[in-house]
Amino acid sequence: MTPLPPQPLSPLDGRYRAAVTDLGEHLSEAGLNRARVAVEVEWLLYLTSHGMFGSQPLTVAETESLRQLVDDFGQAEIDRLAEFEATTRHDVKAVEYLVRERLSELGLDRIAELTHFACTSEDINNLSYAITVKDAVQNVWLPTYRGVIQTLRELAEKHRDAPMLSHTHGQPATPSTMGRELAVTVYRLERILVQIDASEYLGKFSGATGDFAAHVVADPDADWPRISREFVESLGLTWNPLTTQIESHDWQAELYSRIAHAGRVLHNLATDVWTYISMGYFRQIPQEGATGSSTMPHKVNPIRFENAEANLEISAALLDSLASTLVTSRLQRDLTDSTTQRNIGVALGHSLLALDNIGRGLREIDLNTEALLADLDGNWEVLGEAIQTVIRAEVTAGRSQISDPYALLKELTRGKRIGHAELAEFVSGLDIGDDAKHRLLALTPDRYIGLAASQVDALGAPR
Repeated sequence: MTPLPPQPLSPLDGRYRAAVTDLGEHLSEAGLNRARVAVEVEWLLYLTSHGMFGSQPLTVAETESLRQLVDDFGQAEIDRLAEFEATTRHDVKAVEYLVRERLSELGLDRIAELTHFACTSEDINNLSYAITVKDAVQNVWLPTYRGVIQTLRELAEKHRDAPMLSHTHGQPATPSTMGRELAVTVYRLERILVQIDASEYLGKFSGATGDFAAHVVADPDADWPRISREFVESLGLTWNPLTTQIESHDWQAELYSRIAHAGRVLHNLATDVWTYISMGYFRQIPQEGATGSSTMPHKVNPIRFENAEANLEISAALLDSLASTLVTSRLQRDLTDSTTQRNIGVALGHSLLALDNIGRGLREIDLNTEALLADLDGNWEVLGEAIQTVIRAEVTAGRSQISDPYALLKELTRGKRIGHAELAEFVSGLDIGDDAKHRLLALTPDRYIGLAASQVDALGAPR
């Protein structure tokens, strides 16, 4: 058998690449290395701009040329780093060599020894991961998440008045509206959105074991904690003042747990919409040229929601693993986080793919109001709750002598299908006041929705 040419092992880099490609800009190995170069360059510029160790600030042209290494980072730099790492066997050292090489090309050898000055590799790594994760979440994942919420919100508002039979424990229950049920999910997702929006992205910059030991020996008079804080915050991150060699990764655990939580709510949405489709509550809009089944030409399968389910489960498993393992490091540092963090893009990639499918799926369904109304009309027994509640109110008000309203309705409705005529006859014979009797006789399953439609307004403005 002829071997295949080299193939992507992950479906995120193969079949589903188009849906997640924007994440690669940040969470790929190349994205990480570009961020590492950026941190190294900015540290050089910080040191020289403050005249540390007798250095002089770079000219505007020199500064721009050095930062151009980050702006122009591409295949040539990726290949050069691979050459360096083949010798160093150390990814961050390879980045240092690349920056030093660039300094030499720019005639800046005079500041070469400030490259990676007083840094442990993790000083560069933790800041680079914080930058890339922040950019990926804020610029790629969150906009897609917000898009799904907005689509769902529009459906909730569109169908706010569409009555539907509820199903608690899978059985017919007090009616609601489709819009209200979708609004419940919008509210849940927006609460988590606020939490993710408020996430901190922490960084440390304090040397081999976090105590600035080498820094103090190099310059005992410098205020190294202040310098560290200024530098970390200049990168748009929150400074962590107390760490070991590594930044403790607690912010990552918090973020990934929140994203996994959002995924679980979305998973609940996907299974519910799938179920509504199977019940006929939603019609799927056929897509031109699409095939539902290789043998049954009539089918339009809910593949968007099935795909989302699976990818949310994979994403949650990875995010949970990241959140639980990254917070532990033996003594002052071990290397388990290095491999673990290289899977952040995979975890967010499966989540992003699920979001893409849910968004597409929600735009490819249409409410089947006829099916909703037919289901309501076939389940008049759900009015039993309303009738027994009204009787109890009438008994309390002294307008009825019925001794056990719940038992009375249980006998009439439990496990039975009864229609309008049977309920009307039953209500007409009740020992209750005329006003209550008229309210119950006018009640139908499609009108027994309480405040469901107006509850959609509780969403307020989009967040």
